[in-house]
Amino acid sequence: MSSSENVIEYNRKEIPPIFGKFGLGLFGIGLVLSVLAYLSEPTRSAYNNVILLEFLSSVGLGSLFLVALEYIVGSVWSTPFRRIFEILSSVLLILPLIALPVYLHSHNIFHWTHAEVVAVDEILQAKSPYLNMTFFTIRIIAYFAIWILFHLLLTKNSRVQDKTKDPKLTKINTKLSAIFLPLFVLTLTFSSIDWMMSLEAHWFSTIFGVYYFSGTFLAALAAGTFLIIWLNEKGLLVKGIGKDHYYSLGALLFGFINFWGYIAFSQYLLIWYANLPEETYWYLQRWEGSWMYFSIFFIIVHFVVPYFALLSQPSKMDPKRLKFMAIWILLVHIIDLYWIVMPSFSPDGFIFGWIEIGFILLGLGTLIVVFNFKAKGTNLVAIGDPRLKRGIDFRL
Repeated sequence: MSSSENVIEYNRKEIPPIFGKFGLGLFGIGLVLSVLAYLSEPTRSAYNNVILLEFLSSVGLGSLFLVALEYIVGSVWSTPFRRIFEILSSVLLILPLIALPVYLHSHNIFHWTHAEVVAVDEILQAKSPYLNMTFFTIRIIAYFAIWILFHLLLTKNSRVQDKTKDPKLTKINTKLSAIFLPLFVLTLTFSSIDWMMSLEAHWFSTIFGVYYFSGTFLAALAAGTFLIIWLNEKGLLVKGIGKDHYYSLGALLFGFINFWGYIAFSQYLLIWYANLPEETYWYLQRWEGSWMYFSIFFIIVHFVVPYFALLSQPSKMDPKRLKFMAIWILLVHIIDLYWIVMPSFSPDGFIFGWIEIGFILLGLGTLIVVFNFKAKGTNLVAIGDPRLKRGIDFRL
């Protein structure tokens, strides 16, 4: 059967019910534990909620970035499974709900919201034109509005193209992507500053936005890689997706593991070399007590393990290895966010318990539930895209 026939004869199939049930189970357990956590320890829960928010933002916003990037660069190899990233970006629609508990507990976690603290702190006074609740509220509303707007526009045009086969829609989405990408850079950077960096409002870092971007790209790519391979093995995508496509996904994962390591080290090196107290204390805090052991563990699981696991060429084409490492990278991104956020709550030492587990389960369950819900009744392949045949025929 030829590639063109594959495109014409693509039949929409539903994802196995066990996928949705598994996600619903994780979501239910996570939601119950998270509600109980807020009832028992609201401040600790709010910090974990920041991790949850930034994790889901990473996958949703990173997926939308990958969709826009494909349009901008005219990529064809990713066209057969671009729809997977479009569906993953649907998590952006629920981010306001995830952010609401954090916003309501802002006074508990953000020191700059305390007027009496700001009044006697020169650094916070200097940052008060930016760090104040009015401007903070305006910014987060703007972030969500921009992300949701471009998600709706790009995915709507893609789905309409399934029916019309109109190539003009590809050009329209390319123009929309060109508008979105600079907005993506700005909103991603400032949202990471607002939700995470401002937890330590005295801290300065000029590279934090790039650091968060590297993790965001990895998280979205990892989630997409697992789903692409799993769905392809279940016969839910078009025939023709094989090791050449897998290798491209694996090479991107490996490349951005290195990029993340480079940016993480660069941020540390810049702060170490400058040796300014308002910068160094952030790292010193993560190198004291039990946080030191956690930091060593974090370096190993986030860089050393995935680096060597994906180093060889065969490993980048092995579907089992890629699925395992995709889940691994997704989980270590949560660890990364935990390492950024939780020392602000517990500077004296590393803590981990049922509250943290509850929010992790809620995050993973939310991803699966949203993906499963949005995938129902939707083509898992962009069958109307004029580049689809070339994407299926892609060979290295």
